[in-house]
Amino acid sequence: MPNSYAKDRFDHFPHFLERVGAHRAPGKKGRGWVAVWWSLGATVLLVGIGVVGLAVLNNNLNFELPGTATTADSTAEPSATPSDTPAPAPVPTPAATVDPDSTVTVLNGTAGEGIARSVGDLLEAEGWTIEELDNASTEDVQTTTVYYADAALKGAARGVAESLPGSEVLLSSDFADSAADLTVVVGADYEPAE
Repeated sequence: MPNSYAKDRFDHFPHFLERVGAHRAPGKKGRGWVAVWWSLGATVLLVGIGVVGLAVLNNNLNFELPGTATTADSTAEPSATPSDTPAPAPVPTPAATVDPDSTVTVLNGTAGEGIARSVGDLLEAEGWTIEELDNASTEDVQTTTVYYADAALKGAARGVAESLPGSEVLLSSDFADSAADLTVVVGADYEPAE
């Protein structure tokens, strides 16, 4: 068998090209980026499909921008007229009571001196059991508020509020950890009796 082959058209490539295998020219520069762009496009597509799928499945995603008002959907069912819906039954408000078994903590929410003591003395004179007198964590409270953590204590809270004209009553767990049943935070609106 002869060791030399006849020259053909594949032997006429320029010398600066490196031939690979059976006279193949090297790949074009930049072809590696094609795979990167395809994978990036596939990732974006799959993430988009996932977001839309989640929105359809649990219907909890909100695509509204904050601060933009939404208009009513024209295909939505008309809302019920006031005559169609029954009015809720009024919930009776417990009467204001004085309960000596309920304990009261008085906190001074102002910069004034002796406010908690004067409110405590006033409530004690009206039959309340005072648990503690102290300063609140802030001195800029504007409105005197009676806090209660249990709905059963609303009548007692209203009874304390009647002793402090202009005060508010609020069901809240803010002072649920205190030793007392009710907590009064005295605000700047409190005026001691002369």
